[in-house]
Amino acid sequence: MYSTVLFDLDGTLTDPKPGITRCVQYALAKLGIDEPDLERLVPFIGPPLLNSFKEFYHLDDQRAQQALQYYRERFSTVGLYENAVFPGIEGMLRELTEQGKKLLVATSKPTVFSLKIIEHFKLQSYFEAVVGSNLDGTRVEKAEVIEFALSQLSHGDLSHVLMVGDRKHDVIGAKKNGIDVAAISYGYGSIEELAEAQPTYLFTSVQALHEFLRAN
Repeated sequence: MYSTVLFDLDGTLTDPKPGITRCVQYALAKLGIDEPDLERLVPFIGPPLLNSFKEFYHLDDQRAQQALQYYRERFSTVGLYENAVFPGIEGMLRELTEQGKKLLVATSKPTVFSLKIIEHFKLQSYFEAVVGSNLDGTRVEKAEVIEFALSQLSHGDLSHVLMVGDRKHDVIGAKKNGIDVAAISYGYGSIEELAEAQPTYLFTSVQALHEFLRAN
């Protein structure tokens, strides 16, 4: 039985696609890069943004940092609210809380923004902690986020802890910390990406995840 469940945020609890892609588009435009196709920016959802600017647009360290600042310029006031909770998520969180499970958010998104999103959607009562990255660029890798989240727990038995996420980074980060991981494909990681990372479980819908957690 899993008494503690760590949830990724983007692509797992909420669908952040409009906000993230528009903010990336805005940041690129400020750097003189025209990207009219928002679909090309979907891979930015999930991984650390700084790494994505370098990988997908071949920006050097300085330009990637500038892009990140431009991204936050729009995201902090507009982009974080261009978001929606996936259908079925709140009901699942409510039932798991009523069962006595301890729930935490573990995300590579900065904690300050993650808290605002959780509070905006009135989900804060379900979570004991919201753990994200720091604005100064530290604790940005998923393994580091999960490690810090685990340090907030009072018990040391990791066999009762489960990570839930939609990208390979969630799977890899959970494995590095010695906990089981449920990958979900209704977010932004393909089944191929997730299967290759070899999660403990793989679910294709919120309902399937809910049914599993209810019984385990």
